[in-house]
Amino acid sequence: MTSLFEALASALRDEEPAALASIIEGPPEMLGANLLLLPGRAAQVLGSVGDPDLDRVIARDAHGELAAGLTSIRHYGRHGEARGREISVFIESFAPPPRMIIFGAVDFTAALAKVAKILGYRVTVCDARPIFATRARFPMADEVVVAWPDKHLAEVGADLGPRDAVCVLTHDPKFDVPAVVAALDTDVGYLGAMGSRRTHEDRMARLLEAGVDGDALSRVMGPIGLDIGARTPEETAVAICAEIIALRTGREAPSLKDREGPIHRDLVRRDLAVTGEPG
Repeated sequence: MTSLFEALASALRDEEPAALASIIEGPPEMLGANLLLLPGRAAQVLGSVGDPDLDRVIARDAHGELAAGLTSIRHYGRHGEARGREISVFIESFAPPPRMIIFGAVDFTAALAKVAKILGYRVTVCDARPIFATRARFPMADEVVVAWPDKHLAEVGADLGPRDAVCVLTHDPKFDVPAVVAALDTDVGYLGAMGSRRTHEDRMARLLEAGVDGDALSRVMGPIGLDIGARTPEETAVAICAEIIALRTGREAPSLKDREGPIHRDLVRRDLAVTGEPG
């Protein structure tokens, strides 16, 4: 039989998520007891701290900590009571890198993949067109997948969580609508869609026609990115990743989604305001 720590070592080698809970304060007979959570497709809990109710509560909290990529100390009563302080449990999360799936092998994709890699994401570029979705065009991505968005998310969507991101950079209804609909069926933490305000309004109308309700649509960050005046692919990539960070940390930031008016303001008008001269 595989031991708890052998299972943990195996999960780490395979870059699979795992959370190890250890009792660090409590009754002498419980000190040092361990419980391991492996929340993959065949979710399992290995080990025990000696009380089934406490096992259940620790496993639940370990799942939440792992989903957020956090390590913490939790306190419980003897049988898992929430207000108790008799037992202290150290929950250590071993989370793989967060994932970013970029749908659309377009000009902005390479820049976004580069910035995401700097931030530690495992990046997938996905497009149904094999002539565009190539390793030669996106060498910085961890994987390049030739598939329709909904088909790819049917395979990997169950593994997406609050730390992950889906960015839809296409403007083609054949691609972006299936991508957004499929992403909304996952627990992904960030879902953004690129396009002008008119493009996004048309996209939202098509999503409503596809049966997506208003509450679900509110999850879509579109137009994608923070309102920082980004124009180039590289600047746009920074704006997108900054929005992902702001959403994850709960900070208020000027998202394009929450603003009105044109996304790209007239540069000549800006220069006149600053210097009194064009250019």
